[in-house]
Amino acid sequence: MDVSLTQAVLAGGASLVLWTLVRRLTAPKSDLDNIPGPPSPSFLIGNTAQVRSRVGWDFHRELAEKYGTVAQLKGLFGKKTLYVHDPKAIYHIAVKDLDIWEEANYFTRTTYRNFGPGLFSTHGEHHRKQRKILNPAFSVTHLREMLPIFYDVLRQAIEMRMEDGEAEVNMVGWMGRTALELVGQAGLGYSFDPLIEDSTDPFAEALKGLMPCLSELIPWPLFFPLAEKLVPESWLRPIADMLPWPALHRLCHYTDVMHEKSLEIIANKRRAIGAGDDALKREVGEGKDIISLLLKANMASAEEDRLPDAELVAQVSVLSFAAMDTTSNALSRTLWCLALHPDWQDKVRAELLQAKAQAGGADLDFDTLTALPLLDAVCRETLRLYVPAPFRFREAREATVLPLHTPVRGRDGRTMYELVVPKDTPAFVSIEAANTSPALWGPDAHAWRPARWLAPLPASVADAKIPGLYSNLMTFWAGGRGCIGFKFSQVEMKVVLAVLLSTFVFELSDTPVHWNLAAIVYPSTELGGVKPEMPMKVRLLKH
Repeated sequence: MDVSLTQAVLAGGASLVLWTLVRRLTAPKSDLDNIPGPPSPSFLIGNTAQVRSRVGWDFHRELAEKYGTVAQLKGLFGKKTLYVHDPKAIYHIAVKDLDIWEEANYFTRTTYRNFGPGLFSTHGEHHRKQRKILNPAFSVTHLREMLPIFYDVLRQAIEMRMEDGEAEVNMVGWMGRTALELVGQAGLGYSFDPLIEDSTDPFAEALKGLMPCLSELIPWPLFFPLAEKLVPESWLRPIADMLPWPALHRLCHYTDVMHEKSLEIIANKRRAIGAGDDALKREVGEGKDIISLLLKANMASAEEDRLPDAELVAQVSVLSFAAMDTTSNALSRTLWCLALHPDWQDKVRAELLQAKAQAGGADLDFDTLTALPLLDAVCRETLRLYVPAPFRFREAREATVLPLHTPVRGRDGRTMYELVVPKDTPAFVSIEAANTSPALWGPDAHAWRPARWLAPLPASVADAKIPGLYSNLMTFWAGGRGCIGFKFSQVEMKVVLAVLLSTFVFELSDTPVHWNLAAIVYPSTELGGVKPEMPMKVRLLKH
């Protein structure tokens, strides 16, 4: 590296940091200054380490209970950050003022580095264009056609070698493999893993290891946009390879694996489409998979609406990651809850077996499966209380007014019904707190109680007008950046639970399991552990 260029980069970095500090210290007062919040333990990173700690559940619970639906946090160099789970404020952030409250820059850049220019890293009209091409593949009609594929994949997964009728199984590993194969065949028209041997596809390892790896790097990803401003693009990867930082090296490896596999999948699918419908029907998914539909829709679109190759490739990694990691961890959490509450496990199993008997032993069709009330209640309650992705980060691209459902009392004693928010204000939106607010859900809001879904919900839930895509919850976010595959995820969860609970009994292992707070919550056998693990006792059901 040229010495003069290095000196220029260092000088530029020092100037940028100094300018950032001056801006922070001379920023005019705003409503944010009047909002109470926890003390900041560090001027450099503020509350970042507390917010993102893998064992930070108590901090988040205290935030919601002590400060209410709005609080002030501190970010890098004392940056004032809005912590919020007020439903009206979330409506404005996620729906009404979507183009004002965009994804945080560091998130966009990090996802671009990991996945490419896919749904995670695009904004505005660009993002809407991508969703328009993808939307038809996530329709209910398409999900009905995918159901037989789901069942076929799970029959392979059932062949776990349990010669003695019981075993201790790392269920988060099996759920990850199963979810990847489901999204592989139904989503990508590609088989990653026959689910027969004790082996893991490198792509699956990359998808599953990505979030724990990023959690090891916290809070340093916040500095990545700063590094990108100072360091030439061509230097970034060589510098990352030279740094003595194992977690960063693993991150680079995972990114390489995902990109290479995505290129392969798109290339194979293009060849099959080019060979005609007969050849496509011989492919995994028979040409009904999401990527086949995406490629066909892209070719049929007007030239100005088509997605370039880089964006098509990026969607493979984005869809695989989103469908695998969140859903597999949600399924693992559901099985964990059912093991903690064997009475509910028995109830749901009885409901499933009865429905299957009424169907003459056949697989449950889409309408029957989605109408089962106990299974639905268990899924809703688990997704309410244990959100797979418990927070979102946004930044105000211009000054705006943020109305509140619940007024907040300022430091000066003034009651504030809305907040005047300056441009560039970061917002930390706590989905977990929004879903477990005692003011909305009642005094047992933090208890796992599926029966709440078998009766009318409290009037306070409806009155709050929670803008979420799913069941008065923010679990799948809302508005134009809501989870595009939330229906796919729901059906996947129900199919997997229907097959597993009709075949096995699940009990807790003697090994303790800890749930780690991260961008996607995951279990481990060590407190704050990096490796996803959830051993469970599994035995064949005696019919």
